[in-house]
Amino acid sequence: MTSKLPLRADHVGSFLRTEAIKKAREAYANGEIDQLALKEVEDKEIEKLVQKQIKVGLKSITDGEFRRSWWHLDFLSGLEGVEQFETEYVSNFKGAKTRNTAIKVVSKVDFNNHYMLEHFKFLKEAVDKYGDGSQIPKFAIPSPNMLFTRIQGDEYYKENREQFYKDTVAAYQKAIQAFYDAGCRYLQLDDTSWIDFVSEERINAVVERLNIGVQDIINTRVRCLNEAISKKPEDMIITMHICRGNFRSTYITSGGYDHISDAIFADLNVDGLFLEYDDKRSGDFEPLRSFKRDDQTVVLGLITSKFPELEDPDNIKDRIKEASQYIPLDNLALSPQCGFASTEEGNILTEEEQWNKISHIINITESVWDKVSTNK
Repeated sequence: MTSKLPLRADHVGSFLRTEAIKKAREAYANGEIDQLALKEVEDKEIEKLVQKQIKVGLKSITDGEFRRSWWHLDFLSGLEGVEQFETEYVSNFKGAKTRNTAIKVVSKVDFNNHYMLEHFKFLKEAVDKYGDGSQIPKFAIPSPNMLFTRIQGDEYYKENREQFYKDTVAAYQKAIQAFYDAGCRYLQLDDTSWIDFVSEERINAVVERLNIGVQDIINTRVRCLNEAISKKPEDMIITMHICRGNFRSTYITSGGYDHISDAIFADLNVDGLFLEYDDKRSGDFEPLRSFKRDDQTVVLGLITSKFPELEDPDNIKDRIKEASQYIPLDNLALSPQCGFASTEEGNILTEEEQWNKISHIINITESVWDKVSTNK
């Protein structure tokens, strides 16, 4: 097991679905194969993916989210009291339209024997089988904010937001303990709710919708996440990932971390932050000034997962150096800005180009951090 997480060369978690996965899911949707046959394909492809990650040099190993259709809805609808349904709405992504799937709360929110626990157990077994002990299985689930702040509670909670909050936090506390009991020591909470604060337009919209002050909204999101992880075991690493949307190589919005710098760098009790920083849409490094915790790692998402072209390594090294003016180099790491397939459709690049990106990250980190260690 690695000594420090997140790792110098890390990743957000999802990978492009293989052709075998795509065909099996299509066959299952058409009623041509059953759930067991689909699982057999998924198992084989995940084992291959684990071996590929190990071979390319990654130390944090995921299942690529191969069993999921959505990065968040699949997990959330597996909670007690939450259901998926088809709705009509306009996609928020620039130049692409998602499927019209949403979730709603129909009864008390709770966590009870979630099916994704088995997904993690299979991943761990594969890492134990094919790894050499230096790798660690990493699992990603949506942040509690993706339920509490994105869903109004529907008819069940109606105006009782405080009870909705309490039940969400309690469900996540149970979830974290359950994943720990299953052997998980590296858990990532994906949280796109923070994009509400990256521009004045987004801020005005969320304030109007909730009818409370912007700082109160930010404070509630900090409190929700901190309380959800407050009972985590000491030897469990929990990180948070923020991006501005990732679907078919498109995005939702643009803007920097200025309005939430204190919240995410000083107030959140996570062990690491995965931050989108692959282009100008994410703003500059000035918000990093709010960083205060010497036990926290900030993973710079300087490599894009949206497009196949490899970034100039010297430019990436310069940007890491620039970020180190605000955060010590020892507290920094490198990753893609998001996964390669936040939904099963995936971004617009090939599997070979995807792995080239991962190798690119590993090569850059070895050059940056190994060089520093050698100079010491």
